[in-house]
Amino acid sequence: MWEEIGHQALHSLEDSLKIFALAFLIYLLLSFFEGKIASLLHKRAKLGPLLGALSGAIPQCGVPVVAADLYLSRHLNFGTLIAVFIACSDEAFPILLSDWNGEWWSAFLLLGIKIPLGVLGGYLAYAFFDRKKEIKEEAFEVEHHQHRGCCHHMIDEDENGNPWHTHLWHPLEHSLKIFVYSYVISFLFGLLFVFVGEEAIAGFLTDNIYLTPLLSTLVGLIPNCASSVLLSNMFVGGFLPFGALLSGLVMNAGLGPFTLFKNKKKWKDGFKAYGFMLPFALISGYLSLLIELALAFN
Repeated sequence: MWEEIGHQALHSLEDSLKIFALAFLIYLLLSFFEGKIASLLHKRAKLGPLLGALSGAIPQCGVPVVAADLYLSRHLNFGTLIAVFIACSDEAFPILLSDWNGEWWSAFLLLGIKIPLGVLGGYLAYAFFDRKKEIKEEAFEVEHHQHRGCCHHMIDEDENGNPWHTHLWHPLEHSLKIFVYSYVISFLFGLLFVFVGEEAIAGFLTDNIYLTPLLSTLVGLIPNCASSVLLSNMFVGGFLPFGALLSGLVMNAGLGPFTLFKNKKKWKDGFKAYGFMLPFALISGYLSLLIELALAFN
């Protein structure tokens, strides 16, 4: 048994190091554009959901946090916020892409589905909640020169911050967090396989495959980056169908909803966002699952 545990620990370390290397490369490149993303999200209402969905698809968990911050300051409408949250890919993209010998292409399929869903959800939310509201017109630069990113670092839109911290330390810090999340989750699942048995777990999920989108959606409700790491690792490991992965990641928006929940005046908007995202997560997940099953039988 101890030999199997040691094997799982080494295997988890190997997989997590691959994820760390890819995540660091992606976040290093994105560090040069993070401030511009914050400015991009500050657009007029009619273009907001489209721009929000495109911005949310960028694999950087700071995007939904910035969007929530802009929404709280009334520089962003609710429709744009929903578009960002639904399209948000968070840590899933580098994890799926790191599966070089498996279904790495699913990373691009995921974005190809979530971006249109984000646009649709954003414009519907805009039609329901924002059409009669006025968005604050004061110059963005006057009130907000900086915003806090996912790890509470400051995002400087004028790019006058410390370049070493912005382009080296924060990408490294964030990638290390992903590495720790991924390793812990992967190792715990490895222990689960040792003590419960991989066949038993796979059998349970196979026998209850129609519940997997619902279960994944519940995991996606957790406002934390670890949710997307968990779902992505389960998919890469072959324990979740793509439909379940999709439903969980449509529901999950990283730390963005948490930014709303911790605001004393706007915490109800966090539940409003979740209520709007929930049907999108379940419908898209179950439709995708039905398509998967239909293709499998043909």
